Amino acid sequence: MIPADLDTPVVLRELSDAEGYLAKICFKTGPPMLSGVELEWTVHDRDDPTQPVSSDRLRDALGPHAPSTLDPAGAQSPLPGHGTVSVEPGGQVEISSAPHRSLRALCAHTDADIEQLSQLLGAAGLTLGTSGIDPHRPPRPAVETPRYRAMRAAFDRRGPAGRTMMYSTAGLQVCVDAGTPERFGARWDAVHALGPPMLAAFATARHHAGIDTGWASARMATWFAIDPARTRPAWRSTGAGADPVNVWSAYALGAPLLCVRRPDGDWRAPAGITFRDWIGGALPEPPTVDDLEYHLSTLFPPVRARGYLEVRYLDAQPPGEWIAPVGVLAALLGDDSALNLAREACEPVLDQWDVAARHGLADPTLAGAAAAVLRVALAALDRTDLEPATRDDITHIVQRRLAAADRSTS
Repeated sequence: MIPADLDTPVVLRELSDAEGYLAKICFKTGPPMLSGVELEWTVHDRDDPTQPVSSDRLRDALGPHAPSTLDPAGAQSPLPGHGTVSVEPGGQVEISSAPHRSLRALCAHTDADIEQLSQLLGAAGLTLGTSGIDPHRPPRPAVETPRYRAMRAAFDRRGPAGRTMMYSTAGLQVCVDAGTPERFGARWDAVHALGPPMLAAFATARHHAGIDTGWASARMATWFAIDPARTRPAWRSTGAGADPVNVWSAYALGAPLLCVRRPDGDWRAPAGITFRDWIGGALPEPPTVDDLEYHLSTLFPPVRARGYLEVRYLDAQPPGEWIAPVGVLAALLGDDSALNLAREACEPVLDQWDVAARHGLADPTLAGAAAAVLRVALAALDRTDLEPATRDDITHIVQRRLAAADRSTS
């Protein structure tokens, strides 16, 4: 058995120990109070967005906020709103907010961080992208680390989608508490069910590398293509009501290894070896709890359990519009009655992830479900603590999306 005062060097020799640890860390229940966001953008030269942007240019632009992947000797400083900056393998820049008890505070602090980031990049002749996939450039690496090299090697076995995901996509992630013991199963179910309508309503990733891909969200299509065992939803409509802990544990332990960290810097993992296999002796050395925690960071489903729920199915939004999908989810998750109504509206499109990614609101059934979800959210928006002006902004953005849904269903 794993001791109660667990530290990360503990070796995992039994599958039951790994399952028990996942149950302990991945769903921390209690009254839902905190929320956060991770906002990601492609970065472009202001005068010629087709030109690549080097890691050196990004490091110099970010200055004291540059992450260790760009400046290993630096002491990274948070942004004014306490968010931190990371840089993805294609040079995408991401702000990870601090968790906040207040949605109003989350909005204010994140906007301050976006403003500071925009100013830093602007002074270097750079600008943030406006969609969920790079509309100008083909995939190209900007940052190399052992993790990124191992990811590329694993994804290349399945085709080019992995490089597109790594180097060209940008998403918006919403992080919310799992909820009380009696409600967290329903919240887990609901955030998955909301996925296809929300993906369709807020899709921004049609054009990539100068071409029309034909997908409403080529970003999400790319994620689904790289490795279904680590990017497809852990939840299915046939599993509604199933214990999320058991569902997530089976998903995590059954996913193949993406990286095996080694001192020599070669982190490539043998093909087809799952974490369950590793515990069973598939590799020379047994895994540790720290290895399990790292493995969890290499799973990319639309909703990921990290002690809280990380919603990952949204594209990066146009300037000033990130708060709209965040406000919609917050309004629904903050009101059980509204969440139940929205969940019912999703029933006709459960698991329609591919349809949502390809057609967005051009699919009439998805458009109808999205319209119902968004209208419920707007009705619940006044029960959030957002500033009236922010609620008005969200309403305007959502009504614009609703108009698109109405055109699809008329």
